[in-house]
Amino acid sequence: MTRIFHASEIESAIDPEALVDAVAEALAAYSTGAVTVPPVGLLHFENPPGDVHIKYGYVHGGATYVVKIASGFYENPGRELPTNDGIMLVYDRETGTLEAVLMDRGYLTELRTGAAGAVAARLLAPAEVETVGIVGAGVQGRFQLRMLGYGVRFEKVLAWSRSDERLDTYRRDMAAEGFHVAVTTDIDRIVDNCGLIVTATPATGPILTRVRQGTHVTALGSDNIGKQELSPELLLEATVVAADSRSQALHHGECVHAVAAGLAPEAVVELGELVVGSAIGRTSPDDITVADLTGVAVEDIVVAEMALSGLTAR
Repeated sequence: MTRIFHASEIESAIDPEALVDAVAEALAAYSTGAVTVPPVGLLHFENPPGDVHIKYGYVHGGATYVVKIASGFYENPGRELPTNDGIMLVYDRETGTLEAVLMDRGYLTELRTGAAGAVAARLLAPAEVETVGIVGAGVQGRFQLRMLGYGVRFEKVLAWSRSDERLDTYRRDMAAEGFHVAVTTDIDRIVDNCGLIVTATPATGPILTRVRQGTHVTALGSDNIGKQELSPELLLEATVVAADSRSQALHHGECVHAVAAGLAPEAVVELGELVVGSAIGRTSPDDITVADLTGVAVEDIVVAEMALSGLTAR
């Protein structure tokens, strides 16, 4: 019998710290060819603006395969609706039987993206981070802050948005979770004060055009064709440019714009290669490093399997 689980059950079924470790292992499996992950299915809508991602695959030797559909429609808050929605389908790999429907409403996608941000910080951020900069006061800006502590230690948080109202809401929401957040609408304050910057917006043009020496940037927003948060020059200046998936980043990530400006595609390494040691990451406190995250199906596989394991253990 197919089991159906709802978001209210799913949200308490996963240990976040264990998920960060699992996502690191999953990215290593991806980079070493131990998974089957077909190209992403992408739908892009202009009016109103929105994206739908279809991702699926399986880990070799695993018991399941997973199909995920997730959407983001960016004018939904004005309609008093959540920006994101989604569902994950978990199948038995031997029989093709649908074992579980995880009606997570996009929660698992947000959580595993937060975990991937923590993995990128763990691998590439400076050894000492005083202030983290969160660029974007939306849902993923919240998940990144929640999960970053499992990847790196930091003391202060500075959040940026173009909207004072969104910043006020973000500051209140994160204060309720125990975070003390300063806010700004001046992107230069982020650049001048933050050693680790996470960009989490649906931007279609560069927001971040420069950083200080020694800064690490994790860019999340360029997960579909036409999106961009970083200037190409920033990636060209970086000592290390790492992607969760090289092929995806070269198709619709920040790397697309950087390659058009002269970045050699072969210069892009994968986070999984950094995990297993087949690529070199940060070697100096002065290095500028960039992680281009487009979201890989192997992350969906591990988060779905962890959720189902936690739910059935009850």
